[in-house]
Amino acid sequence: QVQLVESGGGLVQPGGSLRLSCAASGFTLDDYAIGWFRQAPGKEREGVSCMDSTDGKTYYGDSVKGRFTISTDNAKNTMYLQMNSLKPEDTAVYYCVATKRQFLLIRLCVPSNGYDYWGQGTQVTVSS
Repeated sequence: QVQLVESGGGLVQPGGSLRLSCAASGFTLDDYAIGWFRQAPGKEREGVSCMDSTDGKTYYGDSVKGRFTISTDNAKNTMYLQMNSLKPEDTAVYYCVATKRQFLLIRLCVPSNGYDYWGQGTQVTVSS
């Protein structure tokens, strides 16, 4: 079955850290451009971090630069989002994406329903 399965979300205090995981099955993640997106209640979905599979270049949203890191483990066919120094405004449902389509959009980490695969989403809540 072709899918992305996310894990690692939860409740964390401001200043804390979480690592989100997204395991791919049915395809080889290394062949795809990847990304993390998030959507907070009442807000539009936004790009958090994306990676170009051809050259490894990464994109980070301004609000997460210096705090979040995107990475992959090809042996585990899994992508990660390490989130440090979390803030209440990071509270959202986080989604992972893998795609060979709309390459120009994912290089800019623009949300699109045209991407090949989306994870089911995992809730991250930052609150004291």
